[in-house]
Amino acid sequence: MKLKKPNFWDYPKPNFISNILYPASKITEVLSNISFKKKFTYNNIKTICIGNIYLGGTGKTSLAIEIKRIFDENNIKSCFIKKEYNDQIDEQRLLEKFGRTFVNKSRLKALQNAVKEKYQVAIFDDGLQDKEISYDLSFVCFNQKNLLGNGRMIPAGPLRENLTKLIKYENIFLNGNNEDCEHLKNKMNLKLTNLNFYCSAYKPLNLDQFNVNEKYIVFSGIGNHDTFVDMLNKYKFNIIQEIQYPDHYEYSKNDIKKILEKSTLNSARILTTEKDYLRLDENLKKNIEFIKIRLKIQNIDGIKKKLLFLLSNENN
Repeated sequence: MKLKKPNFWDYPKPNFISNILYPASKITEVLSNISFKKKFTYNNIKTICIGNIYLGGTGKTSLAIEIKRIFDENNIKSCFIKKEYNDQIDEQRLLEKFGRTFVNKSRLKALQNAVKEKYQVAIFDDGLQDKEISYDLSFVCFNQKNLLGNGRMIPAGPLRENLTKLIKYENIFLNGNNEDCEHLKNKMNLKLTNLNFYCSAYKPLNLDQFNVNEKYIVFSGIGNHDTFVDMLNKYKFNIIQEIQYPDHYEYSKNDIKKILEKSTLNSARILTTEKDYLRLDENLKKNIEFIKIRLKIQNIDGIKKKLLFLLSNENN
């Protein structure tokens, strides 16, 4: 989905526009609870969903990759599952760099293919609201900068489900650049007692390729552009201009031409995300650099324990 969020979604409290749209949000809530499909479970493969309730930009793909690393380190055969969307080729390509990725218009069919190839674990990048699959374990991602937004459902706010649904998911990830997890938990003010909170921070991997004192023009078309820029500022990049596009934006030759012209005019390097770089046509990548990012999970031992218990004999 190509999405540029309305600003009022992230206001601390609902505003006039949100109040006008609130009745439509109640309809969204009713529709989200309707399902005529039976949810499937499989005994011969474990399913983990990395999803969100806040629409877009919560770090699902980055977390899915880190979960895959844990299984790889323990010689557990795991794969990714991604629903096929024409505007999410970038995420598919990124996942494929880290492991076998099953892509299908039906997540259930993709899962069946993974079963045929005898994978032990299927990691779903998105799909929390899928009405066909009952997951063994779910993680709900939030961005540390936006958290709950104004706390309302689409279209009055950025939420895909009512926050009370968090009680059935249990595991909450707060992804971003701030490592003060307790402060963020208190700020969310969720009155649900069974939730497990985990925090993580984005870390650049290829800093040695960049002189942060040089001038940079930064652009991205991701769910949370501000978090990307905040990370670069945290590492003292000299950003002279930043350009934000809608999530999953398809760059035209004219878009890149304008960025290149600004770069030449200002004697600046051009920097973007790896996801954006993978979305560019080959003939548009010249003179554009990307920064590799990894999500560093706090309390990684706690996550490992939870994941490995899923595969233990006691839990089968």
